[in-house]
Amino acid sequence: MTTTRETSNRAFHRRFASAAAGALLVGLALGAGPAHGAERASDLPEFDFSACPTVDELPAGADPGAWRCEVMHATGHLRMGTVDEPLTEPLKITFAEGRVDGEFRQVFGEITAAPIRVAGTPLTLTPQYGGYSDFLSDDTRRGEFDIKFALGSAYRLPALPSSDCSVGTDEDAVHLVLKDTVPTRVISKDPLVVAFGAQDAEFTAPKTSGCGRLGRVLDRTLGLPSTAGANTFDMDVTVGIRPYA
Repeated sequence: MTTTRETSNRAFHRRFASAAAGALLVGLALGAGPAHGAERASDLPEFDFSACPTVDELPAGADPGAWRCEVMHATGHLRMGTVDEPLTEPLKITFAEGRVDGEFRQVFGEITAAPIRVAGTPLTLTPQYGGYSDFLSDDTRRGEFDIKFALGSAYRLPALPSSDCSVGTDEDAVHLVLKDTVPTRVISKDPLVVAFGAQDAEFTAPKTSGCGRLGRVLDRTLGLPSTAGANTFDMDVTVGIRPYA
């Protein structure tokens, strides 16, 4: 990863024909009206833009006036192995996007999330960034990113390693490819906020890593590794959008 945190360009070129995505962004920015039943501004979530990449972290040649920062709040449901839990606290993803010399580019900011309690156990799973993201939508998917789940406990388990025990690693992350389930709609024009639904029902989940002698026990408890078709990540997403200039 570069010092500017710029997302890898793999897959950008093969999806460069993103006229539909570009048209959507133009429509949103230039005045598409709120959807029927849109929330009042007072009902909108508070979006924290403090993790947005700075202007200095944008790619060389980027015009800040043509770039924007997006903060995604995602709730929903995670089914992975034996884990079958609602995501009541939002997973928050921050990134910048724009173009340089006509080419779509992104710079990742951060992912933050509350621990997900695994029912019937003292375990928690905390979503973390897995090292790759690509939120350029096209006609086949909404976006994709790598995620890992740090394993913790609601109680003290001295045998459970702290920072290294996880489902997925930077080298072997859970790779999510999100497909639309609910079309994009404008929630607010000022500030600009949109919402949509997305899902990945085809991802695989590896066994635990870095969990020491508890690894096999945790794998049995969590039903890992888990093959494609046995897992689902449903997301109800709200996105706050702020231009750089």
